[in-house]
Amino acid sequence: MRALAEDGAGEAAAQAGRRRRAALWAHGWLALGVLVFALPIWITLVGSTHDAGTIGRGEVPLLPGSHAVENYATAWAEGGGRFRTTAAAAMLWNSALMALLIAAGKIAISLLSAYAVVFFSFPGRMAFFWMIFVTLMLPVEVRIIPTFQVMVDLSLINTMAGLVVPLVASATATLLFRQFFLTIPDEYVEAAKMDGAGPLRFFRDVVVPLSVTNIAALFVILFIYGWNQYLWPLLVVNDRSLETIVVGLSKMIGTGDAQNEWNTIMATAVLAMLPPVAVVVLMQRWFVRGLTETEK
Repeated sequence: MRALAEDGAGEAAAQAGRRRRAALWAHGWLALGVLVFALPIWITLVGSTHDAGTIGRGEVPLLPGSHAVENYATAWAEGGGRFRTTAAAAMLWNSALMALLIAAGKIAISLLSAYAVVFFSFPGRMAFFWMIFVTLMLPVEVRIIPTFQVMVDLSLINTMAGLVVPLVASATATLLFRQFFLTIPDEYVEAAKMDGAGPLRFFRDVVVPLSVTNIAALFVILFIYGWNQYLWPLLVVNDRSLETIVVGLSKMIGTGDAQNEWNTIMATAVLAMLPPVAVVVLMQRWFVRGLTETEK
């Protein structure tokens, strides 16, 4: 009996050792992945605290410098680069407004279109849905020339509406909301009819409250989508007062032998990262619930 007990204890110890080694191996790879991801961000953050000469000499400092306040103040109020761009404060406002309008517009239109497809019966209902779905195969880059011509005809070039309107429709969000609405029990619809609730009241009092977590999750994704837009704002806006932070950053970096003010550029890059990071951090709980929650 003692020998069996000793054998069992030895096997348990061996298994515990293997689990510890597996855990250390997994955590080591995870730590390496975090390091690879975080190192460029750290270098950008540190570079934004040094003077232009330090970065211009090709040095890659790993510790913060003493010029942080000066660099961030210059980027915030004046801009930077070989050709002075728009101040970061104005570009951040333009990007935030564009991203918010795109996210809100996509969610509103997708909610209504998915609601109509799921809860209404009309001729060609599925045909309209598949027409929406097919647009997933046509990204902005494919339809950019006719879209630009439409904006020209509507006199929406160099306007916030021209930035937002072509990017508002979303087949992806419509598809996701449709799939969620299909899981709403039919008993809810029957109960609403018995209470005398019309389609708009059922949408407002039942469907939208049930969709809050999904809306929050999609808002995070769509806000970042709008924030990161580059090609369309670059094409449709020439007015520097409407310049977005992503486009402004690219214009701050000169070409050829241009002397770049890397300290100001890095400070602007750090400022550009803060709003989407804040949205993800503040809405993380809702984002996870929206992706994982299925109970009604």
